[in-house]
Amino acid sequence: MNNRMKIIRNQSKDSVKNLTKRVLLNNEGLTEKVRDVLLEVKEKGDRALKSYTKQFDGVELESFLVSKEELNEAKNLVDLSLKEAIQLAQSNILKFHNSQINKEKVIETTKGVNCWRKSVPIEKVGLYIPGGSAPLFSTILMLGIPAKLAGCKEIILCTPPNKEGKINPVILYTASLVGVTQIFKVGGAQAVAAMAFGTETIPNVYKVLGPGNQFVTKAKELIQQEGVAIDMPAGPSEVLVIADKTANPEYVAADLLSQAEHGPDSQALLVTVDESLAVKVAEEIEKQLNELPRKEIAKKAIENSFILLLETYDDCLDFSNQYAPEHLIIASDKPEDFSEGIVNAGSVFLGNYSCESAGDYASGTNHTLPTNGFAKNYSGVSLDSFVKKITFQKVTKTGIKNIGNAIELMASAEGLEAHKNAITVRLKDIENV
Repeated sequence: MNNRMKIIRNQSKDSVKNLTKRVLLNNEGLTEKVRDVLLEVKEKGDRALKSYTKQFDGVELESFLVSKEELNEAKNLVDLSLKEAIQLAQSNILKFHNSQINKEKVIETTKGVNCWRKSVPIEKVGLYIPGGSAPLFSTILMLGIPAKLAGCKEIILCTPPNKEGKINPVILYTASLVGVTQIFKVGGAQAVAAMAFGTETIPNVYKVLGPGNQFVTKAKELIQQEGVAIDMPAGPSEVLVIADKTANPEYVAADLLSQAEHGPDSQALLVTVDESLAVKVAEEIEKQLNELPRKEIAKKAIENSFILLLETYDDCLDFSNQYAPEHLIIASDKPEDFSEGIVNAGSVFLGNYSCESAGDYASGTNHTLPTNGFAKNYSGVSLDSFVKKITFQKVTKTGIKNIGNAIELMASAEGLEAHKNAITVRLKDIENV
Protein backbone atom coordinates (compact mmCIF):
# COMPACT_ATOMS: atom_id res chain seq x y z
CA MET A 1 0.00 0.00 0.00
CA ASN A 2 1.25 3.51 -0.86
CA ASN A 3 1.57 5.54 2.35
CA ARG A 4 2.46 8.80 0.63
CA MET A 5 0.17 11.74 1.40
CA LYS A 6 -1.67 13.00 -1.68
CA ILE A 7 -0.69 16.36 -3.16
CA ILE A 8 -3.55 18.46 -4.56
CA ARG A 9 -2.72 21.01 -7.26
CA ASN A 10 -4.48 23.44 -9.61
CA GLN A 11 -7.80 23.63 -7.82
CA SER A 12 -10.58 26.11 -8.61
CA LYS A 13 -11.82 28.38 -5.81
CA ASP A 14 -14.93 26.26 -5.33
CA SER A 15 -12.87 23.07 -5.16
CA VAL A 16 -10.54 24.62 -2.59
CA LYS A 17 -13.53 25.67 -0.47
CA ASN A 18 -14.88 22.10 -0.59
CA LEU A 19 -11.57 20.88 0.85
CA THR A 20 -12.35 22.65 4.13
CA LYS A 21 -15.14 20.13 4.82
CA ARG A 22 -14.28 17.47 7.40
CA VAL A 23 -14.42 13.74 6.82
CA LEU A 24 -17.84 12.47 7.89
CA LEU A 25 -17.97 9.50 10.24
CA ASN A 26 -20.47 6.75 9.71
CA ASN A 27 -22.66 7.65 12.67
CA GLU A 28 -25.99 6.26 11.58
CA GLY A 29 -28.19 5.74 14.61
CA LEU A 30 -25.61 7.35 16.92
CA THR A 31 -28.02 9.86 18.46
CA GLU A 32 -30.60 7.19 19.29
CA LYS A 33 -28.00 4.83 20.78
CA VAL A 34 -26.53 7.54 23.00
CA ARG A 35 -29.93 8.87 24.01
CA ASP A 36 -30.87 5.36 25.16
CA VAL A 37 -27.70 5.20 27.30
CA LEU A 38 -28.47 8.59 28.87
CA LEU A 39 -32.03 7.57 29.67
CA GLU A 40 -30.96 4.23 31.14
CA VAL A 41 -28.41 5.89 33.46
CA LYS A 42 -30.86 8.62 34.41
CA GLU A 43 -33.47 6.04 35.41
CA LYS A 44 -31.36 3.19 36.83
CA GLY A 45 -28.23 4.93 38.12
CA ASP A 46 -25.39 2.67 39.28
CA ARG A 47 -27.21 -0.46 38.08
CA ALA A 48 -27.03 0.85 34.50
CA LEU A 49 -23.40 1.86 34.93
CA LYS A 50 -22.43 -1.64 36.08
CA SER A 51 -24.21 -3.18 33.12
CA TYR A 52 -22.53 -0.86 30.60
CA THR A 53 -19.12 -1.28 32.23
CA LYS A 54 -19.42 -5.05 31.87
CA GLN A 55 -20.64 -4.68 28.26
CA PHE A 56 -18.15 -2.11 26.98
CA ASP A 57 -15.11 -2.48 29.26
CA GLY A 58 -15.33 -6.20 29.91
CA VAL A 59 -15.19 -5.98 33.69
CA GLU A 60 -17.64 -6.28 36.60
CA LEU A 61 -17.11 -3.68 39.29
CA GLU A 62 -18.49 -3.59 42.81
CA SER A 63 -17.38 0.01 43.35
CA PHE A 64 -16.68 2.79 40.84
CA LEU A 65 -14.86 5.08 43.26
CA VAL A 66 -11.06 4.91 43.18
CA SER A 67 -9.87 4.25 46.74
CA LYS A 68 -7.11 6.01 48.67
CA GLU A 69 -5.14 2.76 48.60
CA GLU A 70 -5.27 2.72 44.79
CA LEU A 71 -4.12 6.35 44.67
CA ASN A 72 -1.19 5.64 47.00
CA GLU A 73 -0.24 2.57 45.00
CA ALA A 74 -0.31 4.56 41.74
CA LYS A 75 2.20 7.11 43.09
CA ASN A 76 4.73 4.32 43.57
CA LEU A 77 4.14 2.87 40.11
CA VAL A 78 4.97 6.04 38.15
CA ASP A 79 8.60 6.46 37.14
CA LEU A 80 10.40 9.36 38.85
CA SER A 81 11.51 10.93 35.56
CA LEU A 82 7.91 10.95 34.29
CA LYS A 83 6.74 12.50 37.56
CA GLU A 84 9.31 15.29 37.10
CA ALA A 85 8.17 15.82 33.49
CA ILE A 86 4.55 16.09 34.64
CA GLN A 87 5.53 18.53 37.38
CA LEU A 88 7.39 20.72 34.86
CA ALA A 89 4.29 20.77 32.64
CA GLN A 90 2.15 21.53 35.70
CA SER A 91 4.33 24.51 36.60
CA ASN A 92 4.10 26.04 33.11
CA ILE A 93 0.36 25.43 32.74
CA LEU A 94 -0.19 26.95 36.20
CA LYS A 95 1.83 30.08 35.31
CA PHE A 96 -0.03 30.65 32.05
CA HIS A 97 -3.50 30.10 33.50
CA ASN A 98 -2.71 32.10 36.64
CA SER A 99 -2.05 35.08 34.35
CA GLN A 100 -5.71 34.88 33.27
CA ILE A 101 -6.98 35.95 36.70
CA ASN A 102 -8.28 39.51 36.31
CA LYS A 103 -9.64 41.81 39.00
CA GLU A 104 -12.70 43.46 37.54
CA LYS A 105 -12.99 47.25 37.88
CA VAL A 106 -15.99 49.10 39.25
CA ILE A 107 -17.23 51.42 36.48
CA GLU A 108 -19.27 54.54 37.24
CA THR A 109 -21.42 54.74 34.11
CA THR A 110 -23.28 57.84 35.35
CA LYS A 111 -22.78 59.75 38.59
CA GLY A 112 -24.37 57.56 41.28
CA VAL A 113 -24.53 54.43 39.10
CA ASN A 114 -21.77 51.84 39.63
CA CYS A 115 -21.51 48.59 37.64
CA TRP A 116 -19.04 45.73 37.87
CA ARG A 117 -18.54 42.02 37.19
CA LYS A 118 -17.40 39.26 39.50
CA SER A 119 -15.95 35.91 38.46
CA VAL A 120 -17.55 33.13 40.50
CA PRO A 121 -16.34 29.52 40.24
CA ILE A 122 -18.69 26.86 38.88
CA GLU A 123 -19.21 24.85 42.05
CA LYS A 124 -19.23 21.35 40.54
CA VAL A 125 -17.39 20.30 37.35
CA GLY A 126 -16.84 16.90 35.78
CA LEU A 127 -13.78 15.95 33.75
CA TYR A 128 -13.90 13.14 31.21
CA ILE A 129 -10.53 11.54 30.43
CA PRO A 130 -10.26 8.87 27.71
CA GLY A 131 -8.30 5.83 28.83
CA GLY A 132 -8.21 3.52 25.83
CA SER A 133 -5.32 3.18 23.38
CA ALA A 134 -3.87 6.52 24.58
CA PRO A 135 -4.56 7.36 28.25
CA LEU A 136 -4.60 11.16 28.10
CA PHE A 137 -3.19 12.07 31.51
CA SER A 138 -1.97 15.37 30.00
CA THR A 139 -5.61 16.44 29.64
CA ILE A 140 -6.00 16.16 33.41
CA LEU A 141 -3.39 18.91 33.74
CA MET A 142 -5.20 21.02 31.15
CA LEU A 143 -8.57 20.73 32.89
CA GLY A 144 -7.71 20.14 36.54
CA ILE A 145 -5.26 23.03 36.94
CA PRO A 146 -7.61 25.83 35.77
CA ALA A 147 -10.53 24.19 37.66
CA LYS A 148 -8.53 24.32 40.89
CA LEU A 149 -7.27 27.85 40.18
CA ALA A 150 -10.82 29.02 39.53
CA GLY A 151 -11.89 27.66 42.92
CA CYS A 152 -14.33 24.92 41.86
CA LYS A 153 -15.43 23.12 45.05
CA GLU A 154 -16.01 19.70 43.48
CA ILE A 155 -13.82 18.41 40.65
CA ILE A 156 -14.79 14.87 39.73
CA LEU A 157 -13.14 12.74 37.08
CA CYS A 158 -14.46 9.78 35.09
CA THR A 159 -12.24 7.48 33.05
CA PRO A 160 -12.78 3.91 31.82
CA PRO A 161 -11.19 0.95 33.65
CA ASN A 162 -9.17 -1.80 31.97
CA LYS A 163 -10.27 -5.46 31.99
CA GLU A 164 -8.74 -5.88 35.46
CA GLY A 165 -10.87 -3.02 36.78
CA LYS A 166 -7.88 -0.72 37.19
CA ILE A 167 -7.01 2.79 36.01
CA ASN A 168 -3.68 3.68 34.43
CA PRO A 169 -1.45 4.76 37.38
CA VAL A 170 -0.27 7.90 35.55
CA ILE A 171 -3.88 9.07 35.29
CA LEU A 172 -4.34 8.53 39.04
CA TYR A 173 -1.05 10.21 39.91
CA THR A 174 -1.80 13.27 37.78
CA ALA A 175 -5.36 13.57 39.11
CA SER A 176 -4.04 13.53 42.69
CA LEU A 177 -1.38 16.09 41.81
CA VAL A 178 -3.84 18.68 40.49
CA GLY A 179 -6.40 18.21 43.27
CA VAL A 180 -9.24 16.23 41.68
CA THR A 181 -11.84 15.58 44.38
CA GLN A 182 -13.04 12.10 43.37
CA ILE A 183 -12.14 9.67 40.57
CA PHE A 184 -14.57 7.13 39.16
CA LYS A 185 -13.97 4.07 36.97
CA VAL A 186 -16.59 4.80 34.35
CA GLY A 187 -16.13 5.50 30.65
CA GLY A 188 -18.06 6.37 27.51
CA ALA A 189 -21.44 8.02 27.12
CA GLN A 190 -22.52 6.41 30.40
CA ALA A 191 -19.88 8.42 32.28
CA VAL A 192 -21.17 11.67 30.76
CA ALA A 193 -24.70 10.65 31.76
CA ALA A 194 -23.60 9.89 35.32
CA MET A 195 -21.94 13.28 35.70
CA ALA A 196 -24.92 15.07 34.17
CA PHE A 197 -27.70 13.39 36.16
CA GLY A 198 -25.91 11.89 39.17
CA THR A 199 -26.25 8.31 40.45
CA GLU A 200 -26.13 6.72 43.90
CA THR A 201 -22.32 6.90 43.72
CA ILE A 202 -21.42 9.67 41.29
CA PRO A 203 -22.52 13.24 42.07
CA ASN A 204 -24.09 15.34 39.35
CA VAL A 205 -22.12 18.36 38.10
CA TYR A 206 -22.98 21.66 36.46
CA LYS A 207 -20.49 21.44 33.59
CA VAL A 208 -18.75 18.55 31.80
CA LEU A 209 -15.40 19.04 30.08
CA GLY A 210 -12.95 16.83 28.23
CA PRO A 211 -12.41 14.96 24.96
CA GLY A 212 -13.71 11.58 23.86
CA ASN A 213 -14.91 9.45 20.96
CA GLN A 214 -18.08 10.08 18.96
CA PHE A 215 -20.25 8.49 21.69
CA VAL A 216 -18.83 10.78 24.37
CA THR A 217 -19.11 13.80 22.07
CA LYS A 218 -22.74 13.03 21.24
CA ALA A 219 -23.54 12.48 24.93
CA LYS A 220 -22.10 15.90 25.76
CA GLU A 221 -24.15 17.44 22.98
CA LEU A 222 -27.35 15.84 24.32
CA ILE A 223 -26.86 16.74 28.00
CA GLN A 224 -26.85 20.41 27.00
CA GLN A 225 -30.54 19.97 26.25
CA GLU A 226 -30.94 18.90 29.91
CA GLY A 227 -29.37 22.11 31.20
CA VAL A 228 -25.82 20.83 31.82
CA ALA A 229 -23.07 22.97 30.28
CA ILE A 230 -20.13 21.57 28.28
CA ASP A 231 -16.78 23.01 27.28
CA MET A 232 -17.34 23.05 23.49
CA PRO A 233 -18.52 20.95 20.54
CA ALA A 234 -15.75 18.61 19.46
CA GLY A 235 -14.82 16.29 16.63
CA PRO A 236 -11.68 14.40 15.61
CA SER A 237 -8.36 16.13 16.27
CA GLU A 238 -6.71 18.11 13.47
CA VAL A 239 -3.68 20.17 12.47
CA LEU A 240 -3.01 22.51 9.56
CA VAL A 241 0.55 23.55 8.70
CA ILE A 242 1.34 26.58 6.55
CA ALA A 243 4.96 26.21 5.43
CA ASP A 244 7.28 28.28 3.28
CA LYS A 245 10.68 27.50 1.76
CA THR A 246 12.42 28.02 5.14
CA ALA A 247 10.50 25.11 6.69
CA ASN A 248 12.25 21.85 7.55
CA PRO A 249 10.48 18.97 5.71
CA GLU A 250 11.43 16.49 8.45
CA TYR A 251 9.90 18.73 11.13
CA VAL A 252 6.72 19.31 9.11
CA ALA A 253 6.25 15.58 8.46
CA ALA A 254 6.74 14.83 12.16
CA ASP A 255 4.13 17.44 13.10
CA LEU A 256 1.60 16.04 10.62
CA LEU A 257 2.14 12.50 11.88
CA SER A 258 1.90 13.57 15.53
CA GLN A 259 -1.68 14.53 14.75
CA ALA A 260 -2.39 11.53 12.52
CA GLU A 261 -1.56 9.07 15.31
CA HIS A 262 -4.44 10.37 17.45
CA GLY A 263 -7.03 8.40 15.50
CA PRO A 264 -8.03 7.17 12.04
CA ASP A 265 -10.47 10.07 11.68
CA SER A 266 -7.86 12.74 12.54
CA GLN A 267 -6.85 15.11 9.78
CA ALA A 268 -3.40 16.58 9.07
CA LEU A 269 -3.03 19.17 6.30
CA LEU A 270 -0.07 20.99 4.76
CA VAL A 271 -0.73 24.16 2.77
CA THR A 272 2.11 25.76 0.80
CA VAL A 273 3.10 27.41 -2.47
CA ASP A 274 6.37 25.47 -2.69
CA GLU A 275 6.04 22.28 -4.75
CA SER A 276 9.54 21.13 -3.90
CA LEU A 277 8.74 21.34 -0.18
CA ALA A 278 5.45 19.51 -0.73
CA VAL A 279 7.20 16.57 -2.41
CA LYS A 280 9.90 16.39 0.28
CA VAL A 281 7.32 16.41 3.08
CA ALA A 282 5.32 13.64 1.36
CA GLU A 283 8.49 11.54 1.07
CA GLU A 284 9.42 12.22 4.69
CA ILE A 285 5.94 11.20 5.91
CA GLU A 286 6.25 7.87 4.12
CA LYS A 287 9.65 7.32 5.74
CA GLN A 288 8.66 8.31 9.29
CA LEU A 289 5.30 6.53 9.19
CA ASN A 290 6.88 3.09 9.07
CA GLU A 291 8.74 3.76 12.33
CA LEU A 292 5.63 4.57 14.37
CA PRO A 293 4.14 2.08 16.86
CA ARG A 294 0.69 3.48 15.98
CA LYS A 295 1.37 3.41 12.22
CA GLU A 296 -1.86 1.57 11.32
CA ILE A 297 -3.91 4.33 12.95
CA ALA A 298 -1.75 7.05 11.39
CA LYS A 299 -2.02 5.44 7.92
CA LYS A 300 -5.79 5.74 7.96
CA ALA A 301 -5.59 9.38 9.06
CA ILE A 302 -3.10 10.12 6.26
CA GLU A 303 -5.59 8.70 3.75
CA ASN A 304 -8.04 11.43 4.89
CA SER A 305 -5.35 14.12 4.77
CA PHE A 306 -3.59 16.02 1.99
CA ILE A 307 -1.01 18.58 0.92
CA LEU A 308 -2.56 21.55 -0.86
CA LEU A 309 -0.55 23.67 -3.29
CA LEU A 310 -1.84 27.22 -3.73
CA GLU A 311 -0.55 30.23 -5.68
CA THR A 312 0.17 32.72 -2.87
CA TYR A 313 0.61 32.72 0.89
CA ASP A 314 -2.43 34.98 1.14
CA ASP A 315 -4.34 32.08 -0.44
CA CYS A 316 -2.84 29.76 2.19
CA LEU A 317 -4.06 32.03 5.01
CA ASP A 318 -7.50 32.36 3.41
CA PHE A 319 -7.79 28.57 3.24
CA SER A 320 -6.67 28.21 6.86
CA ASN A 321 -9.20 30.79 8.07
CA GLN A 322 -11.98 28.98 6.19
CA TYR A 323 -10.86 25.60 7.57
CA ALA A 324 -10.50 27.06 11.13
CA PRO A 325 -8.08 24.40 12.42
CA GLU A 326 -7.82 23.15 15.97
CA HIS A 327 -4.03 23.51 15.72
CA LEU A 328 -2.30 25.84 13.25
CA ILE A 329 1.47 25.65 12.75
CA ILE A 330 3.32 28.38 10.85
CA ALA A 331 6.49 26.59 9.71
CA SER A 332 8.68 29.53 8.75
CA ASP A 333 11.72 31.50 9.88
CA LYS A 334 9.47 34.59 9.81
CA PRO A 335 6.13 33.40 11.23
CA GLU A 336 5.15 36.95 12.20
CA ASP A 337 4.65 37.65 8.49
CA PHE A 338 1.64 35.32 8.70
CA SER A 339 0.38 35.80 12.24
CA GLU A 340 -1.52 39.07 11.72
CA GLY A 341 -3.73 37.41 9.12
CA ILE A 342 -4.88 34.57 11.40
CA VAL A 343 -8.48 35.01 12.54
CA ASN A 344 -9.78 31.43 12.97
CA ALA A 345 -7.72 28.86 14.89
CA GLY A 346 -7.82 27.07 18.23
CA SER A 347 -4.12 27.39 19.08
CA VAL A 348 -1.27 28.75 16.92
CA PHE A 349 2.36 27.59 16.88
CA LEU A 350 4.76 30.15 15.42
CA GLY A 351 8.11 29.15 13.91
CA ASN A 352 10.02 26.02 13.02
CA TYR A 353 10.64 25.02 16.65
CA SER A 354 7.08 25.53 17.87
CA CYS A 355 5.78 22.00 17.40
CA GLU A 356 2.22 21.17 18.35
CA SER A 357 3.50 18.66 20.92
CA ALA A 358 4.77 21.60 22.99
CA GLY A 359 1.24 22.92 23.44
CA ASP A 360 -0.12 19.41 23.93
CA TYR A 361 2.06 18.87 26.97
CA ALA A 362 4.23 21.50 28.56
CA SER A 363 4.50 24.99 27.04
CA GLY A 364 1.68 26.21 29.30
CA THR A 365 -1.19 26.81 26.86
CA ASN A 366 -4.30 24.65 27.00
CA HIS A 367 -4.72 21.77 24.56
CA THR A 368 -8.49 21.36 24.93
CA LEU A 369 -9.51 23.18 21.75
CA PRO A 370 -12.40 23.57 19.29
CA THR A 371 -12.31 21.22 16.30
CA ASN A 372 -14.40 20.63 13.19
CA GLY A 373 -14.42 24.32 12.23
CA PHE A 374 -15.76 25.50 15.61
CA ALA A 375 -12.65 27.67 16.02
CA LYS A 376 -14.67 30.22 14.02
CA ASN A 377 -16.83 30.88 17.07
CA TYR A 378 -15.44 29.00 20.09
CA SER A 379 -12.31 29.45 22.21
CA GLY A 380 -10.23 26.71 23.78
CA VAL A 381 -10.46 25.89 27.48
CA SER A 382 -9.08 28.56 29.81
CA LEU A 383 -9.64 29.77 33.35
CA ASP A 384 -12.88 31.35 32.09
CA SER A 385 -14.22 27.88 31.29
CA PHE A 386 -14.53 27.21 35.03
CA VAL A 387 -16.18 30.43 36.15
CA LYS A 388 -19.32 32.34 35.39
CA LYS A 389 -19.46 36.12 35.36
CA ILE A 390 -22.05 37.78 37.60
CA THR A 391 -22.79 41.46 37.01
CA PHE A 392 -23.49 43.83 39.89
CA GLN A 393 -24.86 47.33 39.99
CA LYS A 394 -25.41 49.82 42.78
CA VAL A 395 -27.67 52.79 42.08
CA THR A 396 -27.80 55.63 44.62
CA LYS A 397 -30.43 58.37 44.97
CA THR A 398 -28.28 60.57 42.77
CA GLY A 399 -28.00 57.76 40.26
CA ILE A 400 -31.74 57.06 40.05
CA LYS A 401 -32.37 60.79 39.54
CA ASN A 402 -29.84 60.85 36.69
CA ILE A 403 -31.17 57.85 34.75
CA GLY A 404 -34.73 57.50 36.06
CA ASN A 405 -36.51 59.66 33.50
CA ALA A 406 -34.82 57.84 30.61
CA ILE A 407 -35.90 54.47 32.06
CA GLU A 408 -39.50 55.68 32.48
CA LEU A 409 -39.66 56.81 28.87
CA MET A 410 -38.13 53.58 27.53
CA ALA A 411 -40.39 51.32 29.66
CA SER A 412 -43.49 53.28 28.64
CA ALA A 413 -42.50 53.02 24.96
CA GLU A 414 -42.32 49.23 25.34
CA GLY A 415 -45.70 49.13 27.07
CA LEU A 416 -44.24 47.87 30.36
CA GLU A 417 -45.91 50.13 32.89
CA ALA A 418 -44.84 48.11 35.95
CA HIS A 419 -41.22 48.61 34.88
CA LYS A 420 -41.88 52.35 34.63
CA ASN A 421 -43.60 52.38 38.02
CA ALA A 422 -40.58 50.81 39.76
CA ILE A 423 -38.74 54.01 38.86
CA THR A 424 -41.65 56.40 39.42
CA VAL A 425 -42.30 55.36 43.06
CA ARG A 426 -38.66 55.96 43.91
CA LEU A 427 -38.45 59.34 42.20
CA LYS A 428 -41.60 60.48 44.04
CA ASP A 429 -40.09 59.45 47.35
CA ILE A 430 -36.91 61.39 46.61
CA GLU A 431 -38.89 64.51 45.58
CA ASN A 432 -40.98 64.38 48.78
CA VAL A 433 -37.96 64.29 51.08
